Amino acid sequence: MVTDISALDLNKQYSYADYLTWKFEERVELIKGRIFKMTPAPARKHQKISGKLFTRFSNFFYQHSCDVYSAPFDVRFPSGEGNKQTYTVVQPDISRICDKSKLDDRGCVGAPDLIVEILSPATSKKDAKDKFYLYEENGVKEYWMADPNTKLLDIFVLGDDKKYHFAGKFTEEDTVKVSIFPELEIDLKEVFEVDVEK
Repeated sequence: MVTDISALDLNKQYSYADYLTWKFEERVELIKGRIFKMTPAPARKHQKISGKLFTRFSNFFYQHSCDVYSAPFDVRFPSGEGNKQTYTVVQPDISRICDKSKLDDRGCVGAPDLIVEILSPATSKKDAKDKFYLYEENGVKEYWMADPNTKLLDIFVLGDDKKYHFAGKFTEEDTVKVSIFPELEIDLKEVFEVDVEK
């Protein structure tokens, strides 16, 4: 059992089996065996936007067979059988999973149908590059990146060629639809309307 992150060699490759033995306070993700530290606590603006999107998703999918989860929630992308063959575990801000067989007591094994990441200065490069290619490679059908500071939402949809295609950049003046559930419309003005001064 590791109780202090400083005891780990950050240049070493780790598996999900290792991850389960860590009992330190810091939140981390594993991407192909490499440790990525997460921000200690997201900013209030980040949390408000995440909460508003989560509420809209969960209210809609209450009538469907899909589940919606917010971070911290482990999504694992296994390379083989068992925890020792799993080198990637991430905690997306929001995950929607329609295939219940992917769910277990520890989270999701395999690709959610949709992932939302709320960008922050500390994680924007990882979300825009590392996670973009990770989610594409593992078959996440739709990837949303929301920027609280610019109030912009980028949406990418997985094509038949297994590559992400840019579905659009949306502003707070727009209403967006989920590609596989087009009847779900989300007014971004309500999502990005966050008063952080009070």
